[in-house]
Amino acid sequence: MDRKRSCTLCGGAVMLLLLGHMINALEVPLDLPQPPTITHQSPKDYIIDPRENIIIHCEAKGKPHPSFSWTRNGTHFDAEKDSKVIMKPNSGTLVIDISGEKVEAYEGVYQCIARNEHGSALSNNIVIRQSRSPLWSKERIEPITVQRGMSLVLQCRPPAGLPPPIIFWMDNNFQRLPQNSRVSQALNGDLYFSNVLMDDNRNDYICYARFPHTQTIQQKQPITVNVLDIEAMNDTVLAAFLNGSDFWGDSPSGERAPTFMQPPGMHSTSMVLKGDTLQLECIADGLPTPDISWSKVNGDLPSGRFSFHSFQKTLKITEVTDADGGDYRCLARNRLGSNHHIITVVVRAAPFWISAPQNLILAPKESGMLTCRADGNPKPTVTWSVNGIPIENSHKDPSRKIENGNIILSDVQTGSSAVYQCNASNEYGYLLGNAFVSVLAEPPRVLTPPNHVYSVITNSRALLDCASFGSPLPKITWFKNGQSVLDGDLYIIHKNNTLEINVARPVHSGKYTCIASNSLGNKENHVYLEVKEPTRILRQPEYKVVQRNGMAEFECKVKHDPTLFPSMIWLKDNMELPDDSRFEVGSDSLTIHDVREDDEGNYTCIRNTTLDQDSASAMLTVVEQPDPPRDLELTDQREHSVRLTWTPGDENNSPIQLFLIQYEDSLHEPGVWVNMTEVSGTSTTAHLELSPYVYYSFRVLALNEVGLSEPSAPSRQYRTNPAQPEVNPSDVEVIGTSPDSVTITWRELTGLESNGPGLQYKVSWRQKDVDQQWTSLSLANVSQYVVTGTPTFTPYEVTVQAVNEYGPGPSPEVVLGYSGEDLPTVAPENVKVYVQNWTLAEVSWDAVPLSTVQGRLNGYKVSYWKLRSLHKQDPEPKKPQELIFQGNETEGLLFGLHPYSQYNLNIRAFNGKGDGPTSSNQIFETPEGVPGPPADLKVENLNLDSLIVKWAPPVEHNGHLTGYLLKYQPINTTDKLGPLKELLLAANETSITLDNLKHSTRYKFYLNAKTVKGAGPTVTEEGVTIMDEALIQHPAVEAGKAPPVGRMFGSVNSSVEEDHAVISWEYSGPDRNVYVEYVVDNSKEPWKTEFVNGTRTYQIRGLKPGMSYRVRVVAKDHSDATVHSTEELLITVPAMTSKQVDIATQGWFIGLMCAIALLILVLLIVCFIKRNKGGKYPVKEKEDAHQDPEIQPMKEDDGTFGEYSDTEDHKPLKGSRTPSNGTVKKDDSDDSLVDYGEGGDGQFNEDGSFIGQYSGKKEKDTAEGNESSEAPSPVNAMNSFV
Repeated sequence: MDRKRSCTLCGGAVMLLLLGHMINALEVPLDLPQPPTITHQSPKDYIIDPRENIIIHCEAKGKPHPSFSWTRNGTHFDAEKDSKVIMKPNSGTLVIDISGEKVEAYEGVYQCIARNEHGSALSNNIVIRQSRSPLWSKERIEPITVQRGMSLVLQCRPPAGLPPPIIFWMDNNFQRLPQNSRVSQALNGDLYFSNVLMDDNRNDYICYARFPHTQTIQQKQPITVNVLDIEAMNDTVLAAFLNGSDFWGDSPSGERAPTFMQPPGMHSTSMVLKGDTLQLECIADGLPTPDISWSKVNGDLPSGRFSFHSFQKTLKITEVTDADGGDYRCLARNRLGSNHHIITVVVRAAPFWISAPQNLILAPKESGMLTCRADGNPKPTVTWSVNGIPIENSHKDPSRKIENGNIILSDVQTGSSAVYQCNASNEYGYLLGNAFVSVLAEPPRVLTPPNHVYSVITNSRALLDCASFGSPLPKITWFKNGQSVLDGDLYIIHKNNTLEINVARPVHSGKYTCIASNSLGNKENHVYLEVKEPTRILRQPEYKVVQRNGMAEFECKVKHDPTLFPSMIWLKDNMELPDDSRFEVGSDSLTIHDVREDDEGNYTCIRNTTLDQDSASAMLTVVEQPDPPRDLELTDQREHSVRLTWTPGDENNSPIQLFLIQYEDSLHEPGVWVNMTEVSGTSTTAHLELSPYVYYSFRVLALNEVGLSEPSAPSRQYRTNPAQPEVNPSDVEVIGTSPDSVTITWRELTGLESNGPGLQYKVSWRQKDVDQQWTSLSLANVSQYVVTGTPTFTPYEVTVQAVNEYGPGPSPEVVLGYSGEDLPTVAPENVKVYVQNWTLAEVSWDAVPLSTVQGRLNGYKVSYWKLRSLHKQDPEPKKPQELIFQGNETEGLLFGLHPYSQYNLNIRAFNGKGDGPTSSNQIFETPEGVPGPPADLKVENLNLDSLIVKWAPPVEHNGHLTGYLLKYQPINTTDKLGPLKELLLAANETSITLDNLKHSTRYKFYLNAKTVKGAGPTVTEEGVTIMDEALIQHPAVEAGKAPPVGRMFGSVNSSVEEDHAVISWEYSGPDRNVYVEYVVDNSKEPWKTEFVNGTRTYQIRGLKPGMSYRVRVVAKDHSDATVHSTEELLITVPAMTSKQVDIATQGWFIGLMCAIALLILVLLIVCFIKRNKGGKYPVKEKEDAHQDPEIQPMKEDDGTFGEYSDTEDHKPLKGSRTPSNGTVKKDDSDDSLVDYGEGGDGQFNEDGSFIGQYSGKKEKDTAEGNESSEAPSPVNAMNSFV
C-alpha cells in the first residue's frame, strides 16, 4: 500500500515537471538545428474557380530547410511527372495550370509533407473541389390560379451548385419584388404568400440564382399567378378562366386563424454546430396576415447574439454555444386566433482544441511531455503519429511512452528529435496538430533587442520583454538599477519571463536588466522604461446649435507629455470630414463656415500620440426657419366662418411654436396680406370668423425660435355675401376749432368692415339741452365735417352711423362736444400778497365769472419778478417767473424769493384758446434774511506764531451785515482737531491778524457772515505757521548743498527740452518762500536760485544743450535760510540736432542788412512821392484789396518781437499781416521786396518793421535749409536774434 502511494506521488512530481516544460516551450532560433514546422497552408475545404490556376499553399521552416512532397487521395503525388504542376522553389506550394485540362482530374484530397533530417511535419488534408454553377433544367411552368385570400408557395428549387447559390426574386424589369409580412422569401429560396390579394396578379415572378465563385446568375422560367375573386364570378366565367391552369387551394378563402406553412406541423428539429450561426424559420398562413413572435422554452434568447429577419419570420443566433440548445417556440397570431410551432435545437460540435500539442526543446538527459486534449460532440477520437507514421507502427523508442493520451519523454538523447502529429476527429470534422521535440544543448541567449526603450503612459500597464532561448531552459532574473526585482504586488513575472508593472508611475522609469542562466552559461540584456504623462483633452468640444449659414466652432485643447507630439483628427459621425473648404481645422479647433443642413451630426476630436489617445465628441444641430406649411384646405364652410386645415412643414430641428394665419382681401385690398390669428404649434387647423362682402384667400406661416417660415401657397378663394354694416365709425370726436364752429371727426370703416357696397356715413347733430331736432346729412369717403354758425363754447350732441346698400349699421352712440372757445374777457380782481418770510410769499385773488371765460377754465397764471434789491442797485431787472394754478384755485405760494428785495406780480385767467387780460400789478417786499458765505477766504503766514486771515464780503448780503463770526482750531499730526476758539468781528472788517499761535502748526478756520436774522453759511480754510528753526537741530551742511529733505515736500518730476526744463512738485507748506535752485553737474559754481511765486511748477530757461544739471526745490524762512528741501534731481538737456550759427554776429550779415535798410529807405521815399501825386504802387494796391480786419498782436510765443513788443496796448506795426499762428501768408501780388532782395528766403533779421508788410513768399517747408523746429518765417528769424 505504501509503495503504491509512493509511486503515485512520484508520478505527480514528474507530471508537474513535464507540464512546466510544456508551458515554457519557446521557438527555436532558425540558426539552430530543428525539425520542420508548417507555417502556411491552404484551407481544408478549398473550392476553386475552374477558370483560374489551382494554387495549393504549403510553407514550412526548419534547420536545415525542409524538403516537400505531396499525397493525393492517400497516395504519393509526383509533381515532377506532371507538366501542368509546378512546385515553387524552397516551398511546397503547388501551382497547377488547368488551362485546356479537365478540372475534375485534379480534384481530390491533398496533403503536404515537410521533412528534414530531424523529422517530418504534415499539413491538413486539403479537399480540392471546383465551383459549379449548373443551368436550370428545361421545364414548362403552368400558370397558377389561386383564390383571393388563400395562401401560396412559389417554388424556386435552383440546381445544386458549389457553393450553394444566393436566391432572390425579381420581375421582367430586373426590379426586386416587394416583400413584407404577407409575402416573403424562405431560407430555401421559395416565395411564400400568407394570403394572396388581387394585386398579386402578374406573369413575371422570376427566381434568380447567383453563384458567387463564378459570378454567374441563372434564371428560372417566369411564373404566372392568376388571382380569382370567385364570389364575384359565375360558373361559366370561372370554368373558362380555370381552363389550362393549376388551381391552388381547395379550402375557404375567407378570414381564418393561422396555420404553419414552413415548417409544417407542430414540432420540428434543427441541428447546428457549435460556433456556427443558427437560423430558425416560421412562415404562417392566415387571413388577416399573422404576426410572428419568438421565445425560448425554459429560457431566454441569448442577449446580444440574436436578431430577427424577414419580418420576424426568421430568428438568427450567432456564435452558437451549448447553452443555445433546447426548444424554441414560434407563435403566429391574428385576430381570429393563434398557433405555435416548437423547434428543438440540437447543438453538435466539431473537434476543438482544449490544449493543442506544443513544441518541446529538451537538453540531453531531460524529460518532457506532449499533450493533446480536444473536445467535441460527439467526443473526438485522438491518435498520435511520429513523422507522419502512426505511433504504433513507428520504431520503438525506450525513452517514449503514452499515458492517458499524452506522450511522456524521459532521459532523451541527442538525435532523438522528431515531429509528432496529434489527430482529433469525429463525424463533423478533424483537427491535426504538429509538435516537434528538439534535443540540443545550447547556452542562454536573449532574443529581445538590447537597450530597447519601452514607453508607456502613467497608470497604464508596462510589459518588459526578455525573450530568451537555451537548452536546458534558462532561468530569468530581473534587476532594476542593480536591485533585484521580486515577483509580487508591484512586479509580476510571467511564465514567458515578461516583467509586468501593472500600474506604471514615473518612479518606475529607469534601466532594467534581465539575466538568462542555465548550466551552460549566463546572458544579460538591458532595456529601459520611460513613463510618460497621459494625453488629456482639457477643453472638450461642446454641443452647438447653429443657424443655417452661420458658423460653428468646436474647441479641442489638449495637455500632453512634452516629449510626445499629438496629432489631431476630426471625425463626423465616425467618418472622415468632408473634403470641403468650409471645414477649417486649426491647431486646437474645428471651424465650420456657412453651415448647411448636411453638416449636422456628431463631431469627434481625437488627439493621438504614439502611445495613447484621448477623444471627445459633441453634437452639431443645424436649425433654421421651418419649412412652409402645405396642403391648405377649407372645410365646414358657413356664412360667416370657415375651417382652415394644413400640413406642417419640416421643423428643421427647432420645434414650431405657433402658426400665423394671414388673409388677403382681393376685393378691397388686393396684394395686401393681413395677420388674422395665431394658433399653437401643435395645431393643424383653425376656425376662422369671417366678415361679409370679402373675397378671402388664406395662407399660413410657421414660427420657431429661428424665425418665421416662408408663407404657404394661398388657399383657394372664399367669398362671403354682402350685409348691412355691423359696426359704426370709431374714434368720433367733437372739436371746437373756432368760436363759431364745431368739427366732427371719425375713423372711416375699412373695406373689411363695410360689409357691402355703397358705404356712406350719416352725420347727425343738435345743441344739447335745447328742444331741437337732429340735423343730419350723409357723406361718403370723408372722415370729418365742420358745422358752422354755432354759439361760442356751446355743448352739442353728435352721432355718426355707417350705411350701405343693404341697410344702416347699429344705432350709434351719442358723443358730446363743444363749439370753439374764445379768450377770457375779465382779469382776476382783489389780488393780495402775504409775505411769509424772506423766501416765501402767499398770493390770493377772486375767481373770474365763468360767463366771462368763454370756454373751459384751465386755471390762472401768476407772473412775478424781482424789481431790485433793497441793499444794492441790481444791474438789470430779473426775468419774470410764472406759476400756473390749475382749475378753480384762487391762492398759492411763491417759493425761492430773494431776501430783502422788491417784487412785482400780476395774474390772468386762461382757457384752451389762450390767456385773458392781466390784473393790475402788485408790488411787495421781502424781509432781511441770513447772508451768503463770505467770499475769497485766505490765510497767509506772517511769522513764527502769527497768521493773517483775509476775506471779502458776501456776494449776497440779504440785508444789513451786523458782523462776522471767526472760529479756528489747531490740527495735530494725526489730523485730530484741537480746542475751538471764536472771535466776533465788525461788519466793515475784511482781515485779522492772529498772534501767539503755535509755531509749525496747521490751523483750520471757519468764517460766517451775520445779519439780524442770523449767521449765513460757513466757509473754511487751513493755514500753517512757519517752523521755528531754533528748535530744530540742523546737521552741518557743506557749502553749496541743501539741508536734508523735510516732510513738507512730496514727489518731484521734470521734463526737459532743448533749452529749458519744467520742474513740478508736491508741497504742503506755505508758498511764499519757495525757490528752485540748480547748478551744472560736477562744477564748483554757486547754485542759481529763482523765486517760484506761489505755483507748483516752474520753467528753468537758458539751459545749455548737452549739459547735465542738478536741480532741487527749497523752502526758506524769513531770514532766507533753507528750511525744507527736495531730493536733488539730475537732468540732462538734449544736444541740438544741428549746430546753429548766430549769424547776427557775422560781419557779412551786418553789411548785408545795412544795404537792405538803405534800399528800403530809398523805396519809401519813392513811394511817398508817387502817393502825393495820386498814383498807386503795387504794395498800395495790395493793401487796398486785402485789408485784414483783425490784426493780431505779436506775442512772444507766436512770432512776435519779444521784449520789444508793446505789452500795454499790443499795437502792431502798420500794415502788419502776420497771422495768429506766426506764419506769413502770400498775398495775390507777387511784387514784394523779398523778390528783389538778396537771399531767396526773405528773412530780414534786423529791421523787422517791414517784415509783415512786404513778406510775399509763403512759408516754406521746415526741412528746406533750416532744421530747427520753428517755421522759417521772417518773424521767427527775427525772434532768433532778439
